[in-house]
Amino acid sequence: MITSLDHFVLVCPDIETATADYQILLGEDPVWRAETADTASSVFAVVNTAIELLAPNGDGEIAAKLKEMTKDGAVLTSLVYRSDDLAQDHHEMKRRGLSPDAISEGESTNEDSGANRSWQRFRVPDQVMAGIKTFILQTDAPLVAAHPSPGSVTALDHLVINTPNPERAVANYGARLGLRFARDRTAEQWKTRFLFFRLGGLTLEVINRLGEDQNPDDPDHIWGLTWETDNLAAAQARLKNAGRDVSEIRTGRKPGSEVFTVRNGTQDVPTLFIAHTSR
Repeated sequence: MITSLDHFVLVCPDIETATADYQILLGEDPVWRAETADTASSVFAVVNTAIELLAPNGDGEIAAKLKEMTKDGAVLTSLVYRSDDLAQDHHEMKRRGLSPDAISEGESTNEDSGANRSWQRFRVPDQVMAGIKTFILQTDAPLVAAHPSPGSVTALDHLVINTPNPERAVANYGARLGLRFARDRTAEQWKTRFLFFRLGGLTLEVINRLGEDQNPDDPDHIWGLTWETDNLAAAQARLKNAGRDVSEIRTGRKPGSEVFTVRNGTQDVPTLFIAHTSR
């Protein structure tokens, strides 16, 4: 069914500021920039996914909604999965009770190159996916990642989703979307239960905070990102030289990994960089 996470969306108050932040953070330029009457977007592609920065443009109805959404800052909102057979996936998701809407078509023109791309997609209702905006997409031209330089981002290692209801998450991501449920781990030292779903060379890490007063009917939220690099020291030095506040390099929670935290210039998205010293 789903082959990968095609991209995910960070809705930002201002496209130019956000684009400049992520050019520095990722160490690359956007591969696609586009505008509509209501929105402006920049897309950064890595080898296993892409991040779309989306911001209001103009004073239309959609722009007004985006301005309201980002009045307190940027928000991670949407997961867009790639399909290699959209019609079959639409049929299967109906059968699994995901209530997908009708398949629609879309297209975009790159402001920088004039290139065009088109796609078909459908949406799974927010209430079905516990508040996470979810789309399934089949595109005629997947975005190609930039060739990374030393210290730039090579891939997305994992994306973190907070949930008050881990059993609901297992049902939604594993049984209904069909993602590979790789691991269920409770770490008492961090008072957290971790659920790991693998697809397309990255992980959706769904976490549940233990011991907190939670309503299991409350929505899930996309929380943070961990970017992979093949040279952690060079990445840290590059960001320091750009004026970013970064932590010291430390041993990561994943066996055989090292990480550092980026504390600013991320549009307030909790952000780690990781390198794997062994697999």
